[in-house]
Amino acid sequence: MNLGKTLITLGAILLGLGIVVMLGERLPIRLGRLPGDIVIRGKNSAFYFPVVTCLLISAVMSAIMWLFGKR
Repeated sequence: MNLGKTLITLGAILLGLGIVVMLGERLPIRLGRLPGDIVIRGKNSAFYFPVVTCLLISAVMSAIMWLFGKR
């Protein structure tokens, strides 16, 4: 029974992520392009590290885990 609930939850999360990816261009906040993300461009290369995006995703995931962990 627990495996079934876990699979349904993971499916719902994947569905939500899929919708976010599909609508990513239309969202007011573009993940990966937030102020504070580090981008260094050279002549032939580019270095990109999404610091603020990682912090935002971490905060959201922590809040979700905290809410579901309260059972």
